[in-house]
Amino acid sequence: MGAPKNYATKNLKRKMMLVSVVEYPLRCPQPFERLPELAYNLWWSWQPEAQALFEYIDAAHWRRHRNPVKLLREAGPALRKLARDVPFLAMYEDVVRAFDEYMNATPTWHGRKSPRDQKSPVAYFCAEFGFHESLPIYCGGLGILAGDHTKAASDLGVPFVGVGLLYKNGYFTQRIDAKGNQVAEYPKLDFANLPATPVWVLPLRQRQGRPATPVGLHVAVDLPGRRVWAQCWLVNVGRAQVILLDADLARNKPKDRRLTAQLYGGDRDTRIAQEIILGIGGVRALRALGISPAVWHLNEGHAAFVLFERIAELRKKQKLDFDYAVEAVAADTVFTTHTPVAAGNEAFGLPLMDKYFRRFCAQNNLELSRLLNLGLQSEEGGYKFFSMTVLALRLSSGSNGVSRLHGEVSRKLWKHLWPNIPQAESPITSITNGVHAPTWMAPEMAELFARHLGRNWRAHPDDTVFWEKARQIPDGELWRVRRHLKMRLIDFARQRLSRQLQRHGASKKQIKAAAKVLHPEALTIGFARRFASYKRADLIFREVKRLEKLVNNLKRPVQIIFAGKAHPQDREGQAILRRVFQMTQRKSLKGKVILLEDYDMNVGRHLVQGVDVWLNNPRRPMEASGTSGQKVLLNGGLNCSILDGWWAEGYEGGNGWAIGKVTEGLSEAEQDRADARALYEVLEKEVIPCFYRRDREGLPRQWLKKVKASMATLIPRFNTETMVKNYAEKLYAPTRRRGEFVQSNRFANAAALAKIKEYLRAQWPLLHITHAAMTTAAAKRGAALNISAGVYLGALPPHLVQVEACAMAAQQNGALEVIQAMPLQQVKLNGNGVCQYKLELNHQPDRFRYWRLRVLPRHPALGHKHELGLIHWRDL
Repeated sequence: MGAPKNYATKNLKRKMMLVSVVEYPLRCPQPFERLPELAYNLWWSWQPEAQALFEYIDAAHWRRHRNPVKLLREAGPALRKLARDVPFLAMYEDVVRAFDEYMNATPTWHGRKSPRDQKSPVAYFCAEFGFHESLPIYCGGLGILAGDHTKAASDLGVPFVGVGLLYKNGYFTQRIDAKGNQVAEYPKLDFANLPATPVWVLPLRQRQGRPATPVGLHVAVDLPGRRVWAQCWLVNVGRAQVILLDADLARNKPKDRRLTAQLYGGDRDTRIAQEIILGIGGVRALRALGISPAVWHLNEGHAAFVLFERIAELRKKQKLDFDYAVEAVAADTVFTTHTPVAAGNEAFGLPLMDKYFRRFCAQNNLELSRLLNLGLQSEEGGYKFFSMTVLALRLSSGSNGVSRLHGEVSRKLWKHLWPNIPQAESPITSITNGVHAPTWMAPEMAELFARHLGRNWRAHPDDTVFWEKARQIPDGELWRVRRHLKMRLIDFARQRLSRQLQRHGASKKQIKAAAKVLHPEALTIGFARRFASYKRADLIFREVKRLEKLVNNLKRPVQIIFAGKAHPQDREGQAILRRVFQMTQRKSLKGKVILLEDYDMNVGRHLVQGVDVWLNNPRRPMEASGTSGQKVLLNGGLNCSILDGWWAEGYEGGNGWAIGKVTEGLSEAEQDRADARALYEVLEKEVIPCFYRRDREGLPRQWLKKVKASMATLIPRFNTETMVKNYAEKLYAPTRRRGEFVQSNRFANAAALAKIKEYLRAQWPLLHITHAAMTTAAAKRGAALNISAGVYLGALPPHLVQVEACAMAAQQNGALEVIQAMPLQQVKLNGNGVCQYKLELNHQPDRFRYWRLRVLPRHPALGHKHELGLIHWRDL
């Protein structure tokens, strides 16, 4: 397979070059010789017509595996027979035409928005990517989000290359035994059947008379006492590309071949080695491919060793001082934090870091202590460790949480990095997660939208006015689609449950009964996600008697479908999973509350498309965003959730239900009891009555009104096109500009910025406000406000500081928060190092009872005004 075609092929050192002709590991005969090209581009994973094409070849094979590469490998004579199948050939031509139109569409959104930014891509590093179940290298929300982000970047034409790891055993396959214990299995993936191809290189110099033999592109990283090599694989995702690294090579030692075997598996040595391969090896892979990113996006802290490698590059190749290299690297880096949960913020002990990076530092003329200080953290007891999140936060031009609430939580969680800065102003913003609608929307729902919103409805992903049309969809048609999708989910659940029982050695009677579980007319609730303890999968079982009444109500029955995995090392999560399973075996709940094993994208797709209600009850504010509920609303389901993550900003009263109220100061046990009671209250008094309230035509009009309100208000706000546009405009574009500026003039600006920062830090302890005064006078509107101040700058020139008057408001906890900050004008600079400032306002809002002055550093190359964490306050 060749290099990603969006980027230039280049010579590798002197003796190797990338193959410039794209070759696929399998071939198909004419007249459908382009089937491999379709199979090896995950564009098909969000195109129902392309999936229908592969299903036509062998329907049973497709339903069993949903993998076009494996399908084409095993099609055999069936494929040759299709050469005379007129309907198939017509389908093939239509799909190829649609593929070509997509791949060659110009101009794209990004091409129109930023035409000068089309050459150098965003490099997006992530430990997992969830594109489709046929490429099972994802665990949960982080990977699915990364996959949807990549697809949306392709749709929008954002130049984009992902970097990750290709795990030989993926995450794990879940089996649940007859007692409810989770059994983790790690089957080996057959890379020949994956939609991924090796990146090949050819020798430039050939032996006389002999053709060049392609060899796989390998990159090396150094681990303690040995060198480890990783094969580069290429995954095409529409117009985007993803490079995956795999250490399972014969040239590596047996234990090193297992380094990329399992996602989130192994001990701490395995984990740090994986992240070295991802971060350091990932940078080297991009360099080998001739790809020069303009923006480096670290999607969670696992990838933060990218920063070490880039600093080392600049030290070695550009001969930059350490501080200059740090500024150059930080200038074009973006970081996204995804969780407030401690286990999700990667950290390593200092002895382990010493073990793995002492040689790296010696090779690259770096001081280990300076690298370690970039991510150094301390606990109250004095224990010190290295935090990947802190490293990424300190060395990024822009950082963000993944919902509005998570942004607030992150600013609070990491406020110690900027101790003097108001929490609300710390350099962590937020961009709320979304979902890739074409991936998660059922084709039947897409067709309903096409009939009533117009065939071009996909061209309006973030148009809130356009989506108001969803309220006009006829109730009858919407309800028919909803019933069809639910029936498909029930059929799927019955088949899956029957297979589980067969494996457990159940009787024929039990297996036959499984084919009748769930009722198509019953209110169906879904709960599917990682079984982490804070997600509280068992919350609904806290009042079992009330649950029994709900599911056994003959007039208004309720049924619940659970699915999810617990990490193999998470004992608490596995205990919750066991408890859920045991509840499904109770006589009073059996067949009405079920647990489906081996939760993956296929299971998730059936659930989000078929359930009536999506239940989400995390312990607030631990859910950074969550996106499964966003997939449900695309398909006409409704959300019933704690006001956490994305739902805290999505809920508007008429578009779903909130569980309980936002409360502060409760213990976990108290919060759990309160939320369980609130959950039953909303189910019994609101959700169930609304679903079963029917008119003469048998339609739940109020329910469908909520469904359409959910679509109208939420689809344009919580999709990945909206999300990626926000990344492109709020983070990628300014980071690209800042990177270009700081790295220009052969990094002279990076050196200048580092020197200015050092100068500001040295001079800041002397800076102070010598005097300040505030006077008011009568004016036509309220009062005229005059503020004057003198600031001792010492040797600091005035252009490096900004003096602001801050209007403050008291919060509920008594703390003062900056409501508005207004710059003072420089009046004159005295000869004694004091500079005079003033501010004249014609009107003082009555609500501003408190005023404070502050002095901040100012420089055009700073990524954020609080980047340095320097500030000086004085009350007025």
